[in-house]
Amino acid sequence: MAAIPDTGAAPVVQARGLTKRFGERLAVDHVDLDIPAGGCFGLLGPNGAGKTTILRMILGQSPITAGSLTVFGLPVPGAIREIRRRIGVVPQADNADPDFTVIENLRVYARYFDVPRAEAERRIAELLNFVELADRADSPLRELSGGMKRRLSIARALVNDPDLVVLDEPTSGLDPQVRRMIWTRLRQLRRAGKTLLLTTHYMDEAERLCDELVVIDHGRIISRGEPATLIAEQVEAHVLEVQGDRAAVQELLGDCPGLRLETVGEMHYAYTNDLAPVMQRLKLAPQLTYMHRPANLEDVFLRLTGHELRE
Repeated sequence: MAAIPDTGAAPVVQARGLTKRFGERLAVDHVDLDIPAGGCFGLLGPNGAGKTTILRMILGQSPITAGSLTVFGLPVPGAIREIRRRIGVVPQADNADPDFTVIENLRVYARYFDVPRAEAERRIAELLNFVELADRADSPLRELSGGMKRRLSIARALVNDPDLVVLDEPTSGLDPQVRRMIWTRLRQLRRAGKTLLLTTHYMDEAERLCDELVVIDHGRIISRGEPATLIAEQVEAHVLEVQGDRAAVQELLGDCPGLRLETVGEMHYAYTNDLAPVMQRLKLAPQLTYMHRPANLEDVFLRLTGHELRE
């Protein structure tokens, strides 16, 4: 992962004491947040943690209960019209107009931003090539696959040549080929100087794309850093996923020095910085199956937010 860009510029997004209540429920709890210009910044957290609420406040779609929020140095909500002109949004759900073709959707969106017709046509042609939909420009939406619709959402978000691109779970439900293609396009946007603000439940996606991220839970930021730094700070270097009888695993590994053992259902996760003694013990128990892998961002996420299901 590339180093976090150091442009010396003011943060694209700056929040101080940002708070949002829905009745008695505190959805965002006095958050301080700086999102630097350039690069990809991630918001991670379980369902209901406050990520989407923060995005909605940044976009001026949800009133702020307390605190301050600026985007491009402009106050929210006071300058929200000017702010929105400089933002592109890829929403969770595809919401292009089903009555229009691919190119008609892009033309209509360009008119929302008062992009001159000649400039709009030039941008649209470039974007259709960028997301590999040039051969489907005249196709109605009903003929597009899910992956094509997501690529159209990305093209539409770029019609106004935004400085900040907000991506709310942009690859949710897509097959690996489409996900990787979208990752490639997002890296190209980053290299072009765009600021990307990403939410995702795919930890491998965050690990690959984000220069920096925050983990949010119960409306609060509980950790921040580069993915590799968070992994090194929060979890041990090696993980062994062991499947087998709980009592047998506990008896075999429970007293192993320096090992942290977590059990979730029928799977046992052994975390350690010293792999050799753990492997020696596992070789003595052929009835257990296991897989060794390096620690990753998912391990960090689960350690910080827990294993319980969130609805």
